[in-house]
Amino acid sequence: MSASTFCHGAHVQANGIRQHYLRYGGAEGARARREPIVLVPGITSPATTWGFVAERFGRHFDTYVLDVRGRGLSAASDTLDYSLDAQADDLNAFVQALGLPRHSFVGHSMGGRIAIRAAGRRPAGLARVVAVDPPVSGPGRRPYPAALPWYVDSIRRAQQGISVAQIREYCPTWSEAHLRLRAEWLHTCDERAIVTSFQGFQSDDIHADLARIEVPLLLMTAERGDVVREEDVAEIRKLVPGMREVRVAGAGHMIPYDQEESFHRAFGDFLGHPLD
Repeated sequence: MSASTFCHGAHVQANGIRQHYLRYGGAEGARARREPIVLVPGITSPATTWGFVAERFGRHFDTYVLDVRGRGLSAASDTLDYSLDAQADDLNAFVQALGLPRHSFVGHSMGGRIAIRAAGRRPAGLARVVAVDPPVSGPGRRPYPAALPWYVDSIRRAQQGISVAQIREYCPTWSEAHLRLRAEWLHTCDERAIVTSFQGFQSDDIHADLARIEVPLLLMTAERGDVVREEDVAEIRKLVPGMREVRVAGAGHMIPYDQEESFHRAFGDFLGHPLD
């Protein structure tokens, strides 16, 4: 087993809130010649639950995993704005606060929508965007293929203390390691944040943002997820003609949880170096 690439966890004040992140890899050696990567997890995935992905990224890139507001150790409150606009502003402010002159975004699910909206604002220094199975729901479109009670019920149980066996009821195909992390960290997901984000899947139009992206875009989709269908890919390609797209065989929506090696191979050399 190779040595861990984990560097440290830290907080930064950006866009008026405390943002927590985990850093992997660092900026030494060959990583210093490549753009840093900011990983943005999904709706109920605190940064630590994506540490296994960041470990691989950290071999080749200076990598930052963000706790989206209302998740993990980042700011959360009953009065905080949990909209997609606020999340996108957080992301662009985060890289500015860290002083990253060039960087790339890799976002999964909700994180992909955040990365798309942030990129649509054409921030200085953005090099590339990877959207991993982002919900393509929105005004006038089919709904996101998941039910809000699945999230809310599991969070409320986690707040009381939830076992691995109980978490498995919600995520029956996950490994023991992933279940344990979710059981430990799910209680940090603010219910209001999750409800607002879920409702935003239906009301926010990311297709308008896609049309404004000026940097290279990689769209990664799950064969078994039913989140992004072939017709969705075709529509997005019209908005972003130079887009690259890869479909991961045998994977559900949580692609690296289902097909970890295929997930990493799917990036190819898009980020400037393969994730070997």
